[in-house]
Amino acid sequence: MDLTWHDAEDIAIRLLETHPDTDPLTVRFTEMHAWITALPEFRDDPKKSNEKILEAIQMAWHQEYQDSHS
Repeated sequence: MDLTWHDAEDIAIRLLETHPDTDPLTVRFTEMHAWITALPEFRDDPKKSNEKILEAIQMAWHQEYQDSHS
């Protein structure tokens, strides 16, 4: 399944799988951007992200992180 910047939930799940012990709220957007664009399934233009998109992904990832650690 190809991922784009609009797949916040799916990206969040993949980030949780690849960085299971990382609290998403401690990750800088620049680092998270690099992690997202490095995902094998990611097929979007890296330049098309913005703060709003990254924040949505971070919040989705944070929810997945909380659910997996409760």
